[in-house]
Amino acid sequence: MLYAILKIIIGLGTRLFYREIKVKNKEFLEHDGPMIIIANHPNSMMDGWIIAQACRQPINFLAKGTFFNSPLKRRFLASLNMIPINRKVDLVTDGVNNEDSFEACYKVLEAGKTLVIFPEGNSILERQLRELRTGTARIALEAENRNGGNLNLKIVPLGLFYSKAEKFRSSVMVTIEQGLFARDYLEEYQQNHSLAAKKLTEKFRVHLERVLITTESSEQEKLIEDIFEIIRDVKQNKNVEENTHLLKSIKDKLEEMQLIQPYLVEEIQNLVKVIHWQSEKLEIKKEFLSKRFRSKRFLTQFVISFFLLILGLPIFIFGLIQSVIPYQLTSFLMPKLVKDVEYYAPIAILLGLVFYPLNYLLILHFVGDYFEFDSISKIAYFIAMPLAGMLAFQFVQYLKNISFKWKYVFQIINQNEALKELRKLQSELKKMIIP
Repeated sequence: MLYAILKIIIGLGTRLFYREIKVKNKEFLEHDGPMIIIANHPNSMMDGWIIAQACRQPINFLAKGTFFNSPLKRRFLASLNMIPINRKVDLVTDGVNNEDSFEACYKVLEAGKTLVIFPEGNSILERQLRELRTGTARIALEAENRNGGNLNLKIVPLGLFYSKAEKFRSSVMVTIEQGLFARDYLEEYQQNHSLAAKKLTEKFRVHLERVLITTESSEQEKLIEDIFEIIRDVKQNKNVEENTHLLKSIKDKLEEMQLIQPYLVEEIQNLVKVIHWQSEKLEIKKEFLSKRFRSKRFLTQFVISFFLLILGLPIFIFGLIQSVIPYQLTSFLMPKLVKDVEYYAPIAILLGLVFYPLNYLLILHFVGDYFEFDSISKIAYFIAMPLAGMLAFQFVQYLKNISFKWKYVFQIINQNEALKELRKLQSELKKMIIP
Protein backbone atom coordinates (compact mmCIF):
# COMPACT_ATOMS: atom_id res chain seq x y z
CA MET A 1 0.00 0.00 0.00
CA LEU A 2 2.77 2.44 0.98
CA TYR A 3 4.70 1.51 -2.19
CA ALA A 4 1.68 2.30 -4.39
CA ILE A 5 1.05 5.65 -2.69
CA LEU A 6 4.68 6.77 -2.87
CA LYS A 7 4.93 5.61 -6.48
CA ILE A 8 2.17 8.07 -7.38
CA ILE A 9 3.65 10.93 -5.34
CA ILE A 10 7.26 10.39 -6.45
CA GLY A 11 6.06 9.84 -10.01
CA LEU A 12 4.39 13.26 -9.96
CA GLY A 13 7.57 14.89 -8.66
CA THR A 14 9.69 13.11 -11.27
CA ARG A 15 7.39 14.15 -14.11
CA LEU A 16 7.51 17.76 -12.92
CA PHE A 17 11.30 17.77 -12.59
CA TYR A 18 12.00 16.21 -16.00
CA ARG A 19 10.33 17.68 -19.06
CA GLU A 20 10.37 14.41 -21.02
CA ILE A 21 10.79 10.78 -19.94
CA LYS A 22 10.83 8.59 -23.05
CA VAL A 23 10.60 4.82 -22.64
CA LYS A 24 11.61 2.77 -25.68
CA ASN A 25 10.67 -0.93 -26.08
CA LYS A 26 8.48 -0.96 -22.96
CA GLU A 27 6.91 -4.21 -24.15
CA PHE A 28 10.09 -6.08 -23.16
CA LEU A 29 9.15 -5.50 -19.53
CA GLU A 30 6.14 -7.76 -20.01
CA HIS A 31 6.97 -11.31 -18.92
CA ASP A 32 4.93 -14.21 -17.57
CA GLY A 33 7.31 -15.06 -14.78
CA PRO A 34 10.06 -13.61 -12.57
CA MET A 35 12.33 -10.93 -13.93
CA ILE A 36 15.56 -9.17 -13.00
CA ILE A 37 16.04 -5.70 -14.47
CA ILE A 38 19.70 -4.70 -14.73
CA ALA A 39 20.55 -1.06 -15.41
CA ASN A 40 23.35 1.48 -15.34
CA HIS A 41 23.41 3.69 -12.27
CA PRO A 42 24.26 7.35 -13.02
CA ASN A 43 21.71 9.22 -10.89
CA SER A 44 21.37 7.60 -7.44
CA MET A 45 17.76 7.19 -6.20
CA MET A 46 16.34 8.75 -9.35
CA ASP A 47 17.30 5.68 -11.39
CA GLY A 48 15.09 3.42 -9.29
CA TRP A 49 12.22 5.90 -9.33
CA ILE A 50 12.24 6.13 -13.13
CA ILE A 51 12.41 2.35 -13.53
CA ALA A 52 9.47 2.03 -11.14
CA GLN A 53 7.46 4.43 -13.30
CA ALA A 54 8.29 2.40 -16.42
CA CYS A 55 7.03 -0.86 -14.85
CA ARG A 56 3.34 -1.55 -14.38
CA GLN A 57 4.04 -4.24 -11.80
CA PRO A 58 5.46 -3.49 -8.32
CA ILE A 59 9.22 -3.95 -8.23
CA ASN A 60 11.75 -4.89 -5.57
CA PHE A 61 15.13 -3.16 -5.27
CA LEU A 62 18.49 -4.40 -4.12
CA ALA A 63 19.95 -1.38 -2.26
CA LYS A 64 23.16 -0.66 -0.38
CA GLY A 65 23.11 -1.67 3.27
CA THR A 66 24.16 1.75 4.60
CA PHE A 67 20.60 2.97 3.96
CA PHE A 68 19.38 0.40 6.53
CA ASN A 69 21.45 1.53 9.52
CA SER A 70 18.62 1.60 12.06
CA PRO A 71 15.64 -0.67 12.88
CA LEU A 72 13.20 2.10 11.91
CA LYS A 73 14.86 2.61 8.50
CA ARG A 74 14.94 -1.16 7.91
CA ARG A 75 11.20 -1.47 8.54
CA PHE A 76 10.34 1.57 6.43
CA LEU A 77 12.54 0.60 3.46
CA ALA A 78 11.36 -3.01 3.60
CA SER A 79 7.78 -1.70 3.21
CA LEU A 80 9.00 -0.07 -0.03
CA ASN A 81 10.18 -3.45 -1.40
CA MET A 82 13.87 -2.67 -0.78
CA ILE A 83 16.34 -5.42 0.09
CA PRO A 84 19.65 -4.43 1.76
CA ILE A 85 23.06 -5.69 0.65
CA ASN A 86 26.46 -5.03 2.22
CA ARG A 87 28.88 -3.89 -0.49
CA LYS A 88 32.62 -4.53 -0.30
CA VAL A 89 33.31 -0.79 -0.57
CA ASP A 90 31.21 -0.04 2.53
CA LEU A 91 31.51 -0.99 6.17
CA VAL A 92 29.22 -3.84 7.24
CA THR A 93 25.90 -2.40 8.43
CA ASP A 94 24.57 -3.78 11.70
CA GLY A 95 21.38 -5.77 11.14
CA VAL A 96 22.16 -6.47 7.47
CA ASN A 97 23.26 -9.98 6.56
CA ASN A 98 24.05 -10.74 2.92
CA GLU A 99 22.96 -14.37 3.17
CA ASP A 100 19.55 -13.24 4.39
CA SER A 101 19.43 -10.67 1.57
CA PHE A 102 20.22 -13.29 -1.08
CA GLU A 103 17.52 -15.51 0.39
CA ALA A 104 15.06 -12.61 0.17
CA CYS A 105 15.99 -12.15 -3.52
CA TYR A 106 15.35 -15.85 -4.22
CA LYS A 107 11.94 -15.64 -2.57
CA VAL A 108 11.01 -12.56 -4.61
CA LEU A 109 11.94 -14.33 -7.85
CA GLU A 110 10.31 -17.62 -6.87
CA ALA A 111 7.11 -15.68 -6.25
CA GLY A 112 7.24 -14.51 -9.90
CA LYS A 113 8.03 -10.89 -9.02
CA THR A 114 10.45 -8.32 -10.48
CA LEU A 115 13.80 -7.40 -8.94
CA VAL A 116 15.91 -4.37 -9.95
CA ILE A 117 19.69 -4.57 -9.53
CA PHE A 118 22.39 -2.07 -10.52
CA PRO A 119 25.41 -4.31 -11.29
CA GLU A 120 27.85 -1.39 -11.18
CA GLY A 121 27.25 -1.26 -7.44
CA ASN A 122 27.64 2.50 -6.98
CA SER A 123 26.21 5.62 -8.59
CA ILE A 124 28.42 8.06 -10.51
CA LEU A 125 27.08 10.63 -12.97
CA GLU A 126 29.03 9.65 -16.07
CA ARG A 127 28.51 7.84 -19.37
CA GLN A 128 31.19 5.23 -18.70
CA LEU A 129 29.86 1.76 -17.93
CA ARG A 130 31.88 0.77 -14.89
CA GLU A 131 32.95 -2.71 -13.83
CA LEU A 132 29.96 -4.99 -13.26
CA ARG A 133 29.82 -7.04 -10.08
CA THR A 134 29.07 -10.77 -10.48
CA GLY A 135 26.46 -10.75 -7.70
CA THR A 136 23.55 -10.23 -10.09
CA ALA A 137 24.55 -13.23 -12.20
CA ARG A 138 25.02 -15.37 -9.08
CA ILE A 139 21.56 -14.45 -7.78
CA ALA A 140 19.95 -15.21 -11.15
CA LEU A 141 21.75 -18.52 -11.66
CA GLU A 142 21.24 -19.76 -8.10
CA ALA A 143 17.53 -18.88 -8.21
CA GLU A 144 17.15 -20.86 -11.44
CA ASN A 145 19.24 -23.71 -10.04
CA ARG A 146 17.14 -23.96 -6.88
CA ASN A 147 14.07 -24.46 -9.06
CA GLY A 148 15.53 -27.06 -11.39
CA GLY A 149 15.69 -24.74 -14.41
CA ASN A 150 11.90 -24.26 -14.40
CA LEU A 151 11.76 -20.75 -12.95
CA ASN A 152 11.76 -19.09 -16.41
CA LEU A 153 13.78 -16.18 -15.02
CA LYS A 154 14.28 -13.38 -17.53
CA ILE A 155 17.05 -10.78 -17.20
CA VAL A 156 16.22 -7.50 -18.92
CA PRO A 157 18.96 -4.89 -19.62
CA LEU A 158 17.76 -1.29 -19.29
CA GLY A 159 19.74 1.80 -20.21
CA LEU A 160 19.20 5.19 -18.56
CA PHE A 161 20.29 8.31 -20.43
CA TYR A 162 19.91 11.77 -18.87
CA SER A 163 20.43 14.85 -21.04
CA LYS A 164 21.33 16.85 -17.90
CA ALA A 165 20.57 14.66 -14.89
CA GLU A 166 20.74 17.42 -12.28
CA LYS A 167 18.97 20.09 -14.35
CA PHE A 168 15.29 20.99 -13.84
CA ARG A 169 13.13 20.33 -16.94
CA SER A 170 15.79 18.31 -18.75
CA SER A 171 15.06 14.92 -20.39
CA VAL A 172 15.48 11.20 -19.77
CA MET A 173 15.70 8.35 -22.28
CA VAL A 174 14.98 4.80 -21.08
CA THR A 175 15.96 2.09 -23.57
CA ILE A 176 15.04 -1.54 -22.89
CA GLU A 177 16.46 -4.63 -24.57
CA GLN A 178 14.71 -7.94 -25.17
CA GLY A 179 16.80 -9.71 -22.57
CA LEU A 180 18.15 -13.20 -21.89
CA PHE A 181 17.24 -16.20 -19.73
CA ALA A 182 19.19 -17.58 -16.78
CA ARG A 183 18.34 -21.17 -17.66
CA ASP A 184 20.50 -20.93 -20.80
CA TYR A 185 23.57 -20.76 -18.51
CA LEU A 186 22.37 -23.23 -15.89
CA GLU A 187 24.36 -26.24 -17.11
CA GLU A 188 27.60 -24.23 -17.00
CA TYR A 189 26.67 -22.95 -13.53
CA GLN A 190 26.18 -26.47 -12.23
CA GLN A 191 29.65 -27.39 -13.47
CA ASN A 192 31.47 -24.25 -12.28
CA HIS A 193 29.62 -21.56 -10.28
CA SER A 194 32.30 -18.88 -10.51
CA LEU A 195 33.08 -19.27 -14.21
CA ALA A 196 29.41 -19.26 -15.21
CA ALA A 197 28.74 -16.12 -13.12
CA LYS A 198 31.66 -14.32 -14.77
CA LYS A 199 30.53 -15.39 -18.25
CA LEU A 200 26.95 -14.22 -17.64
CA THR A 201 28.22 -10.93 -16.21
CA GLU A 202 30.18 -10.34 -19.43
CA LYS A 203 26.95 -10.98 -21.34
CA PHE A 204 25.31 -8.32 -19.16
CA ARG A 205 27.99 -5.84 -20.21
CA VAL A 206 27.47 -6.59 -23.91
CA HIS A 207 23.71 -6.17 -23.60
CA LEU A 208 23.94 -2.98 -21.52
CA GLU A 209 26.33 -1.41 -24.02
CA ARG A 210 23.65 -1.89 -26.70
CA VAL A 211 21.17 0.28 -24.79
CA LEU A 212 23.66 2.90 -23.61
CA ILE A 213 25.89 5.60 -25.04
CA THR A 214 29.04 4.43 -23.30
CA THR A 215 32.36 6.25 -23.30
CA GLU A 216 35.85 5.08 -22.42
CA SER A 217 36.93 8.18 -20.51
CA SER A 218 35.71 11.51 -19.17
CA GLU A 219 37.72 13.24 -21.93
CA GLN A 220 35.90 11.30 -24.65
CA GLU A 221 32.56 12.00 -22.96
CA LYS A 222 33.26 15.75 -22.90
CA LEU A 223 34.36 15.80 -26.54
CA ILE A 224 31.17 14.01 -27.63
CA GLU A 225 29.04 16.45 -25.62
CA ASP A 226 30.88 19.46 -27.07
CA ILE A 227 30.47 18.23 -30.65
CA PHE A 228 26.80 17.53 -29.97
CA GLU A 229 26.22 21.10 -28.74
CA ILE A 230 27.85 22.50 -31.89
CA ILE A 231 26.33 20.42 -34.67
CA ARG A 232 22.81 19.74 -33.41
CA ASP A 233 19.92 21.66 -34.87
CA VAL A 234 18.12 23.93 -32.40
CA LYS A 235 14.85 22.16 -33.32
CA GLN A 236 16.21 18.91 -31.86
CA ASN A 237 16.58 20.51 -28.45
CA LYS A 238 13.24 19.11 -27.25
CA ASN A 239 13.46 15.54 -28.55
CA VAL A 240 15.46 13.26 -26.30
CA GLU A 241 15.27 10.29 -28.68
CA GLU A 242 16.76 12.29 -31.57
CA ASN A 243 19.39 13.68 -29.25
CA THR A 244 20.48 10.23 -28.07
CA HIS A 245 20.62 9.03 -31.69
CA LEU A 246 22.86 11.97 -32.63
CA LEU A 247 25.12 11.42 -29.62
CA LYS A 248 25.53 7.75 -30.54
CA SER A 249 26.34 8.69 -34.15
CA ILE A 250 29.04 11.09 -32.94
CA LYS A 251 30.51 8.44 -30.63
CA ASP A 252 30.56 5.79 -33.39
CA LYS A 253 32.18 8.21 -35.84
CA LEU A 254 34.91 9.18 -33.36
CA GLU A 255 35.67 5.54 -32.60
CA GLU A 256 35.88 4.78 -36.32
CA MET A 257 38.30 7.70 -36.80
CA GLN A 258 40.40 6.58 -33.85
CA LEU A 259 40.95 3.22 -35.52
CA ILE A 260 41.48 4.38 -39.11
CA GLN A 261 42.54 8.05 -39.01
CA PRO A 262 43.48 8.98 -35.39
CA TYR A 263 44.97 12.33 -36.47
CA LEU A 264 41.44 13.47 -37.43
CA VAL A 265 40.31 13.14 -33.81
CA GLU A 266 42.99 15.62 -32.78
CA GLU A 267 41.89 17.99 -35.56
CA ILE A 268 38.30 17.76 -34.30
CA GLN A 269 39.41 18.49 -30.73
CA ASN A 270 41.21 21.64 -31.88
CA LEU A 271 38.27 22.70 -34.04
CA VAL A 272 35.86 22.27 -31.12
CA LYS A 273 38.07 24.44 -28.90
CA VAL A 274 38.13 27.24 -31.48
CA ILE A 275 34.35 27.14 -32.01
CA HIS A 276 33.71 27.09 -28.28
CA TRP A 277 36.01 30.09 -27.70
CA GLN A 278 34.56 32.15 -30.56
CA SER A 279 30.92 31.43 -29.65
CA GLU A 280 31.54 32.53 -26.06
CA LYS A 281 33.24 35.67 -27.33
CA LEU A 282 30.23 36.49 -29.52
CA GLU A 283 27.80 35.49 -26.70
CA ILE A 284 25.69 33.21 -28.86
CA LYS A 285 24.45 29.68 -28.39
CA LYS A 286 26.33 27.20 -30.55
CA GLU A 287 23.13 25.40 -31.63
CA PHE A 288 21.88 28.62 -33.27
CA LEU A 289 24.66 28.39 -35.85
CA SER A 290 22.49 26.11 -38.01
CA LYS A 291 19.70 28.69 -38.25
CA ARG A 292 19.33 30.84 -41.35
CA PHE A 293 18.13 34.42 -41.18
CA ARG A 294 14.85 35.24 -42.92
CA SER A 295 13.68 38.83 -42.48
CA LYS A 296 9.92 38.08 -42.64
CA ARG A 297 10.20 35.24 -40.12
CA PHE A 298 12.34 37.36 -37.82
CA LEU A 299 9.81 40.22 -37.95
CA THR A 300 6.95 37.81 -37.23
CA GLN A 301 8.81 36.25 -34.30
CA PHE A 302 9.67 39.70 -32.97
CA VAL A 303 6.00 40.76 -32.97
CA ILE A 304 4.86 37.48 -31.41
CA SER A 305 7.56 37.71 -28.76
CA PHE A 306 6.53 41.27 -27.90
CA PHE A 307 2.89 40.28 -27.32
CA LEU A 308 3.87 37.14 -25.42
CA LEU A 309 6.00 39.25 -23.10
CA ILE A 310 3.08 41.58 -22.42
CA LEU A 311 0.55 38.77 -21.95
CA GLY A 312 2.93 36.58 -19.97
CA LEU A 313 4.15 39.23 -17.55
CA PRO A 314 1.08 39.13 -15.21
CA ILE A 315 1.22 35.31 -15.08
CA PHE A 316 4.95 35.49 -14.40
CA ILE A 317 4.45 37.93 -11.51
CA PHE A 318 1.61 35.81 -10.06
CA GLY A 319 3.62 32.59 -10.36
CA LEU A 320 6.72 34.23 -8.92
CA ILE A 321 4.85 35.48 -5.85
CA GLN A 322 3.36 32.04 -5.19
CA SER A 323 6.60 30.08 -5.65
CA VAL A 324 9.47 32.36 -4.61
CA ILE A 325 9.62 31.20 -0.95
CA PRO A 326 9.91 27.41 -1.58
CA TYR A 327 12.25 28.08 -4.51
CA GLN A 328 14.60 30.19 -2.39
CA LEU A 329 14.37 27.75 0.52
CA THR A 330 15.25 24.80 -1.71
CA SER A 331 18.12 26.76 -3.29
CA PHE A 332 19.43 27.61 0.18
CA LEU A 333 19.27 24.04 1.52
CA MET A 334 20.53 22.12 -1.54
CA PRO A 335 24.26 23.05 -1.21
CA LYS A 336 24.10 22.15 2.49
CA LEU A 337 22.36 18.80 1.95
CA VAL A 338 23.92 17.61 -1.31
CA LYS A 339 27.63 17.22 -1.92
CA ASP A 340 27.46 14.82 -4.89
CA VAL A 341 25.74 15.81 -8.13
CA GLU A 342 24.18 12.31 -8.37
CA TYR A 343 21.88 13.20 -5.47
CA TYR A 344 20.83 16.65 -6.66
CA ALA A 345 17.69 15.68 -8.61
CA PRO A 346 16.17 13.21 -6.10
CA ILE A 347 16.80 15.48 -3.09
CA ALA A 348 15.41 18.49 -4.99
CA ILE A 349 12.26 16.49 -5.79
CA LEU A 350 11.82 15.36 -2.17
CA LEU A 351 12.24 18.92 -0.87
CA GLY A 352 9.89 20.24 -3.52
CA LEU A 353 7.21 17.69 -2.62
CA VAL A 354 7.28 19.07 0.92
CA PHE A 355 7.93 22.80 0.54
CA TYR A 356 5.70 23.67 -2.43
CA PRO A 357 2.43 22.07 -1.19
CA LEU A 358 2.93 23.54 2.31
CA ASN A 359 3.64 26.96 0.81
CA TYR A 360 0.54 26.80 -1.41
CA LEU A 361 -1.68 25.71 1.50
CA LEU A 362 -0.45 28.58 3.69
CA ILE A 363 -0.98 31.13 0.91
CA LEU A 364 -4.43 29.70 0.21
CA HIS A 365 -5.34 29.94 3.89
CA PHE A 366 -4.47 33.65 4.17
CA VAL A 367 -5.64 34.73 0.70
CA GLY A 368 -8.84 32.67 0.96
CA ASP A 369 -9.75 34.18 4.31
CA TYR A 370 -8.89 37.71 3.22
CA PHE A 371 -10.98 37.59 0.03
CA GLU A 372 -13.58 35.23 1.56
CA PHE A 373 -13.23 32.59 -1.17
CA ASP A 374 -15.87 29.89 -1.39
CA SER A 375 -14.84 26.21 -1.78
CA ILE A 376 -14.78 26.27 -5.60
CA SER A 377 -12.68 29.45 -5.64
CA LYS A 378 -10.21 27.92 -3.18
CA ILE A 379 -9.83 24.80 -5.33
CA ALA A 380 -9.34 26.91 -8.48
CA TYR A 381 -6.78 29.12 -6.72
CA PHE A 382 -4.88 26.12 -5.36
CA ILE A 383 -4.69 24.55 -8.83
CA ALA A 384 -3.62 27.88 -10.38
CA MET A 385 -0.64 28.32 -8.03
CA PRO A 386 1.59 25.42 -9.25
CA LEU A 387 0.51 25.98 -12.86
CA ALA A 388 1.47 29.64 -12.62
CA GLY A 389 4.77 28.66 -10.99
CA MET A 390 5.64 26.37 -13.90
CA LEU A 391 4.61 29.04 -16.40
CA ALA A 392 6.80 31.56 -14.58
CA PHE A 393 9.77 29.22 -14.95
CA GLN A 394 9.01 28.72 -18.66
CA PHE A 395 8.68 32.49 -19.03
CA VAL A 396 12.19 33.02 -17.64
CA GLN A 397 13.59 30.33 -19.96
CA TYR A 398 11.76 31.95 -22.88
CA LEU A 399 13.31 35.33 -22.08
CA LYS A 400 16.79 33.81 -21.94
CA ASN A 401 16.25 32.05 -25.26
CA ILE A 402 14.89 35.20 -26.89
CA SER A 403 17.89 37.16 -25.60
CA PHE A 404 20.34 34.72 -27.21
CA LYS A 405 18.29 34.57 -30.40
CA TRP A 406 18.15 38.34 -30.82
CA LYS A 407 21.88 38.68 -30.24
CA TYR A 408 22.46 36.05 -32.90
CA VAL A 409 20.08 37.65 -35.42
CA PHE A 410 21.66 41.08 -34.94
CA GLN A 411 25.06 39.50 -35.54
CA ILE A 412 23.73 38.17 -38.86
CA ILE A 413 22.17 41.50 -39.82
CA ASN A 414 25.43 43.27 -39.17
CA GLN A 415 27.24 40.71 -41.35
CA ASN A 416 29.74 40.07 -38.56
CA GLU A 417 32.86 38.51 -40.10
CA ALA A 418 33.62 36.58 -36.92
CA LEU A 419 30.16 34.99 -37.09
CA LYS A 420 30.70 34.03 -40.73
CA GLU A 421 33.95 32.35 -39.79
CA LEU A 422 32.27 30.58 -36.87
CA ARG A 423 29.51 29.20 -39.07
CA LYS A 424 32.13 28.07 -41.57
CA LEU A 425 33.95 26.15 -38.81
CA GLN A 426 30.68 24.60 -37.67
CA SER A 427 29.93 23.47 -41.21
CA GLU A 428 33.41 21.95 -41.46
CA LEU A 429 32.88 20.03 -38.21
CA LYS A 430 29.50 18.74 -39.41
CA LYS A 431 31.05 17.38 -42.60
CA MET A 432 33.70 15.55 -40.61
CA ILE A 433 31.15 13.95 -38.26
CA ILE A 434 28.13 13.57 -40.56
CA PRO A 435 29.37 13.32 -44.17
